[in-house]
Amino acid sequence: MASLQLPTRSRSRNPVPSTKAVILVGGPSRGTRFRPLSLDVPKPLFEVAGKPIIQHCFDAVTRVPEITEVFLVGYYDETVFRDFIKDAHREHPKISVRYLREYTALGTAGGLYHFRDAILKGRPDRFFVLNADVCCSFPLGEMLRLFEEKDAEAVILGTRVSNDAATNFGCIVSDTHTKRVLHYVEKPEGHISNLINCGVYLFSTESIFPSIKTAIKRRSDRPRLLSYPSSEALDSRDFSLNADEDEDDENRKNEVIRLEQDILSDLADSSKFFVLETTDFWRQIKTAGSAVPANALYLMKAFQQQSEDLAKPSAVILPPVYIHPSAHVDPTAKIGPNVSIGPRAVVGAGARIKDSIVLEDAEIKHDACVLYSIIGWSSRVGAWARVEGTPTPVREHHTTIIKNGVKVQSVTILGKECNVGDEVRVQNCVCLPYKDLRRDVSNEVIM
Repeated sequence: MASLQLPTRSRSRNPVPSTKAVILVGGPSRGTRFRPLSLDVPKPLFEVAGKPIIQHCFDAVTRVPEITEVFLVGYYDETVFRDFIKDAHREHPKISVRYLREYTALGTAGGLYHFRDAILKGRPDRFFVLNADVCCSFPLGEMLRLFEEKDAEAVILGTRVSNDAATNFGCIVSDTHTKRVLHYVEKPEGHISNLINCGVYLFSTESIFPSIKTAIKRRSDRPRLLSYPSSEALDSRDFSLNADEDEDDENRKNEVIRLEQDILSDLADSSKFFVLETTDFWRQIKTAGSAVPANALYLMKAFQQQSEDLAKPSAVILPPVYIHPSAHVDPTAKIGPNVSIGPRAVVGAGARIKDSIVLEDAEIKHDACVLYSIIGWSSRVGAWARVEGTPTPVREHHTTIIKNGVKVQSVTILGKECNVGDEVRVQNCVCLPYKDLRRDVSNEVIM
C-alpha cells in the first residue's frame, strides 16, 4: 500500500497531545437546495437560533481546551469569512483561525490532503473534522476520550435513525461492546444498519493522510471513461427546489476524493476505527427548509442549558424563543415555541409566530400569523395575513410533503424583500426574492 512519508513519533511524546480542528464549509455550486436563502447569504453564514450555522461548529471546537488552531476549508471567495474570522479572533484570542481556499471543489478528503502541510505544521497528533452543515451538540470531548481510550486512528460520530431513513446516509456496522467500526457503506441500496454517519470525525495525522493518498492513487489508476451529459441533465438546469435533489454536480465534473465514499470503508478494514454513538439531537442542514427544525433543536438545547440569550418565558413568550436585542416585538404578540427573530425585525400587535425564523429587518404586521416558515430579510407580512408551512416532526430528516401527487416543501420560505399583502394566505411555498404576493397561493415555487 502506498504511504505518505511522515516523521515517526510516539503519541506519548508530549504530555498533552496536540490537536487541531478543520471545519468543512463547502462552496457555491450549481446545486439549488438552500435557495432562495443562499442567493443572498452563503449557507454557512445563515443564522439559525441567532447564530451563523458555522458559529455553532466553532463554539463546539472552542470548548476543547487542547485546540488552539482551527482551519475553515472550502471554495468560497476569501472575503466571505473575513468578518467571521475577525470576530472569532476577538472573542478567542488564543485560537488561530484561518481560511484555506480550494480553487475548485476537491471533495471532503481531497481538501484535507491538499492542505496537509498546513494541518501537519507543528506536528499535531490528531485533528477533528466537522461538516459545517451539521446540526448537533458536537460531543467532541467524548470523541477525544474514546480516541485516547482505544488508542484509535479514527473516531466517527454516529446516531440512530429509522430503518427507512438510514439508506439516505452513510451506514455504520459496529461491534456493540468494543465500539469498533466493522463496516461502512455510503447510502447503501439495502438496509445494513440504522447507525449512521453524523459528519463529525477525529483522525490521527499518522493514518488519515496515507489512506487519502492510497485513494488518490487508486483513482488515478482507474481507467477514465468519456461521458456526455444526457438530454435530461441539460433540461434540468432550472430552479428545482426539491429537498431530495442531488447536489453532486461538481463531484461529477471533477475527480474529487470524499471521506464518505472513498476513505471510510477502507478505514473500517483497520482495527483502530471506532464510533461514538450519540443519543442527543442531530440532523443535516442541507435544504433551506431544514433550517427551521435545526433552529428548533438548537433553541431547545439552549433552553435546557438555561442560556441567558433566550427570551424570558411569559404569557406571550412560549419557550424556547430567541429575540435579537434590536428587534421590536409588540407586547401583545404571541411568540413561540421554536422561534428566532433577527436584528431590527418588527412584530406588530396580536401577531402569532411559531416554529419559524424571522430574519433581519423583516416586518410582521398586526394580527398576522407565521407558522413553520422563514421570513426573508426586509420582507413584509401584511395585517391579518397568514404565512404557513405544514408541521413535521422536528427529528424527521426531510422537509417535504406530498400535495396533489407533487412533492413540495413543508416549510414556507420567503426570500429577500418579499411582500405578502394584507389578508393573503401563503402555504407550503418557496418564494424567490423581490416578489409581491397579492393573492392566496399554495404548494408553489414562486419565481
